[in-house]
Amino acid sequence: MNTTDIQTDKIGSRLKQIRISKGMTIEEFYKPVTDHTSNCSAIETGKRNLGKRLTKDIIELYQLNAEWLRTGEGEVYSIQSESGSDDSGVPFFNVNLAELSFEDTNLFTEVPEYYVNFRPFNDCDAYLPIYGDSMYPRYASGEVIVIREIINFDIIQWGEAYLVIGDKRANNITTVKLLFEHPDNNKIILRSSNPNFKGDTILDKDFIKKLFIVKGKITRNQL
Repeated sequence: MNTTDIQTDKIGSRLKQIRISKGMTIEEFYKPVTDHTSNCSAIETGKRNLGKRLTKDIIELYQLNAEWLRTGEGEVYSIQSESGSDDSGVPFFNVNLAELSFEDTNLFTEVPEYYVNFRPFNDCDAYLPIYGDSMYPRYASGEVIVIREIINFDIIQWGEAYLVIGDKRANNITTVKLLFEHPDNNKIILRSSNPNFKGDTILDKDFIKKLFIVKGKITRNQL
């Protein structure tokens, strides 16, 4: 066997097992790590070797246990730390924003579905799907946003999108909106990016329990 490649007669079948369990096509599963997805069917059948670089990228993207991929022994996925985070990825919560539960001591009370390792966003706190059309065309329903918590509410990038979590005085509002400066420094303006959603929401800063800037977005095919 070529020392630069890993024999894929068994590894390929295990990758296929993971892909099918996620309900993904070959294109969807391998596109985030390679442009040559046409070769991946042969990898899954063991007719083509899997390069070490591609192996590493797949393991990191899907948080696979390298030993299981190589031998079929052990846990399928890598074990996350007890704190619920992982140094090589950011948690993905596959829930509706309105259904999330937030506490002062923890970012989210939900258990993440898995972790995403995408270096540009690895300093963020979570990936979340976004639903509805109020933020279209900036974010389409079904796309996934990645967020990072903001501690100082006096330093806000006006015109950027934020996930705003309000307290009881704000009816426990949980929404993604563009933020704009209000004449009263103690208030902020929440606005949809979709022009069909008219009218602003004015919110006291003191009513905000948590605030996250939206650092970017990805499609579900990239997860």
